[in-house]
Amino acid sequence: MGGQLDVDKDPGDRGRVRLTPPQWLVSGLRPQSTPIVWPAVARAGIGLAAPLAVGFATDQPAYGALVSMGALSGVIGDTADAYRMRVFNIAVPQLFGAIGVTLGTLVYGDGWLAVAVLTLVALVSGMISSIGAVASVSGLLLLLNAVVGAGLPMPSPWWKAPLLLTLGGLFVLLLTLLGWPLRNRVPERAAVAATYRSVADLLEAAGTPAYDARRQAVTQSLNTAYDLVLARRTRDHGRRSPLVRLLAQLNVVIPLVEAAPAAHLRGRPLPREIPAAVRELAEAVEEARTGPVPDLTLPEPAKPSERAVDAALRHAAVVVHKPDPDPYNVDDRLGRPAALRIRLRRGARNVLFSQASWRYGLRLALCIGLAQSLVSLVAVPRSYWVALTVTFVLKPDFGSVFSRAVLRALGTAVGLVTAAAVLAEVPRGWWDVPVMVVLAALIPAFSAKGYAFQTAAITPVILLLSDVLNHQGFALVLPRLWDSLIGCGISLVAGYLLWPESWHTRIGDRLADAVGEAAGYVECAFAGRDQVERVRRRRRLYRDLSVVRSEFQRALTEPPPTGARAAAWWPLVVAVERIVDATTAARVRVNHGAAAPGASEVAEVSRELRALADGLRASSTLVEVRASLTGSEESVLAPLRQEVRAARAIASPR
Repeated sequence: MGGQLDVDKDPGDRGRVRLTPPQWLVSGLRPQSTPIVWPAVARAGIGLAAPLAVGFATDQPAYGALVSMGALSGVIGDTADAYRMRVFNIAVPQLFGAIGVTLGTLVYGDGWLAVAVLTLVALVSGMISSIGAVASVSGLLLLLNAVVGAGLPMPSPWWKAPLLLTLGGLFVLLLTLLGWPLRNRVPERAAVAATYRSVADLLEAAGTPAYDARRQAVTQSLNTAYDLVLARRTRDHGRRSPLVRLLAQLNVVIPLVEAAPAAHLRGRPLPREIPAAVRELAEAVEEARTGPVPDLTLPEPAKPSERAVDAALRHAAVVVHKPDPDPYNVDDRLGRPAALRIRLRRGARNVLFSQASWRYGLRLALCIGLAQSLVSLVAVPRSYWVALTVTFVLKPDFGSVFSRAVLRALGTAVGLVTAAAVLAEVPRGWWDVPVMVVLAALIPAFSAKGYAFQTAAITPVILLLSDVLNHQGFALVLPRLWDSLIGCGISLVAGYLLWPESWHTRIGDRLADAVGEAAGYVECAFAGRDQVERVRRRRRLYRDLSVVRSEFQRALTEPPPTGARAAAWWPLVVAVERIVDATTAARVRVNHGAAAPGASEVAEVSRELRALADGLRASSTLVEVRASLTGSEESVLAPLRQEVRAARAIASPR
């Protein structure tokens, strides 16, 4: 887990040893190249500074600070693109946050009763976090606000604090919705247009080494677009709704995505006219243009893969420009979301009967209980910060617990430098308002860069708001650092080292499930089943592989042995993605004139994949296996057999 020793090979520097940080730490400290969302920056600055200004103007600065704390929760939760999803992402967690601060306020100063209540709240918070993204943020705010309520004196009566915090979140929601009348459906349309552009990039990369990276971008873009459009379709059932047109435009890009692997297997780039035509369709989608279908000047197709691309592109052009698409041909290629009551019932069942839900809930409850017990026995200044640190570090859907603990300690240290300068040099009062505008604006700008950057941005904001409530000034800075280090230590010991699943990752099981699904997709692709079912299976498989890839990337940020094992297994993740691509390419070639493979040939490939999946479940290391696949090299399955042989032949490094 330490650094790496590099011996300099230069004779003049013989004997000099350089200590470099480990790769998992370097990757966490490297800022991600994401654009700054300036509207979010402006909303954060206004949303947190305006309540402070109102508080000073009415001679109630503590009330203003509490409203700003609620606004901070809204800023952190405002991560969606579509307005309907943003309402859920901000409003629903505020309700849980109000419940949390109420429970915390009722046990403020009650010692061991507060320990028991916060431990129970942590259990519930951890369990509901497993349902989904909105539930995860809701669980986070439930616990965070309970910890704050139990650790800071709140204005009486008991209902004032939850009311003020909720007002802050609703104020951010109001700022967010100001653009709804002008930008209604713009995020959904932009997401569909972005999917067309990513498909254009994919077709442009066909036959080149850049193809694999572009395919991953297409998968992510399709997931985002379907999520946004279908979230609206759950409540909009009109046959003439603009969403019908958007869904039709999104569905019609699927044949282009399916044709891309076949084009890639040609081994040479497609003519430039093809990706250029797809980019023209993207412009038409984004501008909502309709009218006559443009005359596409495309090269004459000769081979099955070329005919597949040509047919898919011309059909897409017709649907994109048609003002009234067939309302009965907009089936959801992922399966339409179930009704809300059904999803709530499934979520409740998953929470109560899922082992993963109970494991995470118990782990979080143990750490919070230890943190609160420690500060009840030992005089720790501003002790609530210890439990806050534990809560942020132990969010499982935010990344590796180990690396987050280290990065939070580093980010807090950097944030404390900023906070120290503000608390030492800026007098409390109206000067806090312009300072808050600047500090709050940094939160959305830095959050997308990485966890350490987000921590460094949030820390001075929370300290400034805490000082408005407690008036302790510069004396807050050093205790905050010690509290953060104590919280990180509790998370590492009780939330990481004591749970073998943290450092003996189950990535092999997840990958084995994906391989088994790939075997089922091979059988479905050549079994003469309904085309919609085949497309739906492929989309779900690609989505599952996207999740597996994310799990592996998270595991790569862990220290050894987890990170080293994930690195050894990573080539197999890529191999499975290539197997799915080769299956799709074979199906497309059959659709456009190539001879279909025999049932025994398909069964042989599927059998090898299922054997690979069984081997992954039975072993914690990769074991090389030679696949004895037979068949003609002229068969459409020849490239697929090559990919299966490659996957079976991957061995763990000695």
